[in-house]
Amino acid sequence: MNSDLILEIRNLSKSFGPIHALRGVDFELRKGEVHAIAGENGAGKSTLMNVIDGILRPDSGEIRFDGKPVEIASPAIAQRLGIGFVHQEIALCPDITVAENIFMATTNVSRSPLMNYTDLEHKARQVLHRLADIDPTALVRSLSISQQQLVEIAKALTLDCRVLILDEPTAALTEKEAQILFDIMRNLVSQGISIIYISHRMVEIFENCDRVSVFRDGQYIVTRDVADTTPTEIVNAMVGRVIDKLYPEKQPQADKTDETILSVRNLTERRRFRNISFDLRKGEILGLAGLIGAGRSEIVKGICKLEGEVTGEVTLKGRRLETTTYKDSIREGVVYLSEDRKGDGLFLEMSIAENVSALKLSQVAAPKGIINDRLEAGLARRLGAMLNLKCGHVGEPVSNLSGGNQQKVAIAKLLSVNPEVIFLDEPTRGVDVGAKSEIHRILRDLAREGVGIVMISSELPELIGVCDRVLVVREGQISGELAGNDMTEENIMYLASVLETQLEAVQ
Repeated sequence: MNSDLILEIRNLSKSFGPIHALRGVDFELRKGEVHAIAGENGAGKSTLMNVIDGILRPDSGEIRFDGKPVEIASPAIAQRLGIGFVHQEIALCPDITVAENIFMATTNVSRSPLMNYTDLEHKARQVLHRLADIDPTALVRSLSISQQQLVEIAKALTLDCRVLILDEPTAALTEKEAQILFDIMRNLVSQGISIIYISHRMVEIFENCDRVSVFRDGQYIVTRDVADTTPTEIVNAMVGRVIDKLYPEKQPQADKTDETILSVRNLTERRRFRNISFDLRKGEILGLAGLIGAGRSEIVKGICKLEGEVTGEVTLKGRRLETTTYKDSIREGVVYLSEDRKGDGLFLEMSIAENVSALKLSQVAAPKGIINDRLEAGLARRLGAMLNLKCGHVGEPVSNLSGGNQQKVAIAKLLSVNPEVIFLDEPTRGVDVGAKSEIHRILRDLAREGVGIVMISSELPELIGVCDRVLVVREGQISGELAGNDMTEENIMYLASVLETQLEAVQ
């Protein structure tokens, strides 16, 4: 084995019944490099990482670690070798403290009958200091999703890692938090630690990684030095076809209209946002930008009556909405797609058909209120075909689907009630490039049919590529509106982060 390699995998295969998750995969990780893994959902990335971490056992193949053949039969063995894994799905214990979560592995092997909480909290504070201002004595369930992600990363940093696996680590992070993580990655690499970095974000790969390996349909495709390739080449290798347009054509100037679908005036929730006013026009996709915590999701949830005591006026096609619950909003044709599809957006263990019909069971019910399975399946098949949903049959559990197809089921659920306005919160988070492109197309098609679309996204290229206009939210207020050539990352970030005194000066 090459002495520059810390990890070498040869001809590794793994199947789940008739499904070949990995087929004869090869992979090499050098000492002191950041090596990106790219591929669509279902390409085999997570399966390979789970094999490396000892969560899964391969059917065949060889793994060498630092030149020696190894059998990684469990995560505990992986940790002893020096392999740390930060999973995309947060796996913290919500009812214990941040410090207890960070040092759970150490606590489990300790023979001491008593816990030294003072020492634990002191050590946790030292680790967290590198990442964010998080109270180590706080219960994990009190933290935001982004803070929980940082606790997961802190947990991995406490291990004596030689190889660190990061699976979509920035999916729930702000731009500032992501940059801190990238600085930490560079510091770890300078200490000789090797990092496997899984991400759907090409910008992150090309700014922070040394090499990138592409997987497709359970097979290794190619490895390239980042300096010698382009995002387009990597995307095309991922999907096995040429994607020359990541975003659909926007609303043509000739089709633009001043006709308003939704009008919001002086929307206020005392603790979270104030004096929010905007119009959503027919045929357009309106973006909501801003840093995490700025109030974007809270504004949308307020409009949909999902949370908060909200005042102000909302009108739909000129008629004032008198809604008090989300059920009222659904009845009026105003629906919301949660950023947390697995926690709030879907019933993972229920079937595709059951999920699609969940918002309005009356449409698939017999006269006495009993669900008509044939009607329910037909609705799911019709909407699934429209969204190009890839599944075996609509009776299978949603948990069996890839992230992109799960998101399509969540969108189908909203479309089942024939909505007038759809609010989408991070609609492409955690889905691959191919699925993103399809979701973007779906949103544009819906807008062309007259549905009002409002999209929240933390990915600035996505907002710029998909939306006709962007409203920027800062500290619970709209700090500006951008359209046309003014929609740039620099302008969005300026409006999202500028101090109030500076904002007043430029206005």
